[in-house]
Amino acid sequence: MEVCLSILNKIDTFLWGAPLIILLIGTGIYLTIRLGFLQVFKLPLALKLIFKAENKGKGEVSSFKSLCVALAATVGTGNIVGVATAVKMGGPGALFWMWVAAFFGMATKYAEGLLAIKYRSVDKNRNISGGPMYYIRKGMGEKYKPLAIFFAFATMLVAFFGIGTFPQVNAIIDSVNISFGVPKLVTNIILTIIVGSIIFGGLKNIAKVTSKLIPFMAIFYIGISFVIICMNITSVPDAIRLIVKDAFTGSAAVGGFAGSTIMMAMQSGVARGIFSNEAGLGSAPIAAAAAKTHYPSEQGLISMTGTFIDTIIVCSMTGLVLVLTGVWSGEYSGAAMTSAAFVQGFGNFGSILLTLSLVLFAFTTILGWNYYGERACVYLFGVKGITPYRVIFIMMIALGVFLKLDVIWILADIVNGLMAVPNLIALVALSNVIVEETKLYLNMKT
Repeated sequence: MEVCLSILNKIDTFLWGAPLIILLIGTGIYLTIRLGFLQVFKLPLALKLIFKAENKGKGEVSSFKSLCVALAATVGTGNIVGVATAVKMGGPGALFWMWVAAFFGMATKYAEGLLAIKYRSVDKNRNISGGPMYYIRKGMGEKYKPLAIFFAFATMLVAFFGIGTFPQVNAIIDSVNISFGVPKLVTNIILTIIVGSIIFGGLKNIAKVTSKLIPFMAIFYIGISFVIICMNITSVPDAIRLIVKDAFTGSAAVGGFAGSTIMMAMQSGVARGIFSNEAGLGSAPIAAAAAKTHYPSEQGLISMTGTFIDTIIVCSMTGLVLVLTGVWSGEYSGAAMTSAAFVQGFGNFGSILLTLSLVLFAFTTILGWNYYGERACVYLFGVKGITPYRVIFIMMIALGVFLKLDVIWILADIVNGLMAVPNLIALVALSNVIVEETKLYLNMKT
């Protein structure tokens, strides 16, 4: 078992090391240049469209609700635990490299949303299906069908065994047990029943729940983080200077912090930033495909705001709280580090506030990834696979309390990384389509 774990760790480290990071960031830079820095000049329009898109055309849900489904999967424990892990490993400078990854990732997410609408399909139940498996096959041609199948299979594995189930279930049951003393099995049973009742209602039910929860949980978490930032408002300029300086100099050892190099700050920030906002992984376009719109570029712009909200806003709030309170240089790591920062701001009540945030973030991630896995299942097996898929997914939720995550989390991490490869190939191959669709839309709107 130890040998197996060691091998998997090496694969994981390699995959999420330089090769994939270069491919992800490189694709973002390439698309940014070809699109004329669209994420800068069209961001105001994109933010406006979240609430004022026409919502006409084929689709199942409004553009706002499709964004909420995507945000449900991306705004998760990574925004709390992932940021703390990055800062612990790479120092405050890791936050700067998160911003860099998010900046170029916005162009990538735009391209994904555009292609999702351009090449979406309708299944036998007359539900919208879309995402990389469709734009690979329909956009690149039938000879690339194996690449599309590979992506869909990897998506199902991540939904069943990775981000969609076990890590989120454990985050919920552990935090509720620690903060409120509720037995883990009781929490797991309640969670399984709630998730089951929602997902059997299909996309419209998931969208209805997430469109209410996402704005609430984002405002709630940003609000409590903002209070801590205001408590340390005079130190904010120094904190920002430290973040930028540390990105190019590395951190000296302080307290329990082991110190980091520039490369460690870059790798930690970029990897965790991408892991949080999922730009380039190909998950978000599965939700984007269901939006009611005539214009691929319109949904691309709305999808782009997901990365802005996830990383530039939510992750930044976490990072600033960690730096301002000084807990980044202490002995804590992961969720414990963020919890220590909130306790410093609100006393013991801070731990409860963070628990509520973790529970909401993890719960919505379960719902979002359930939908991603289901659409991948439909691509592979047709609509007859929907009910078996949902039953298995609920079983995975129920098993969450009993399973150890070491091997499963590493496997999920590897498969999650593998999702990105066929998607990025498609984005580069279809870049001419992306540019042409963008020109058509912007010329029509000006």
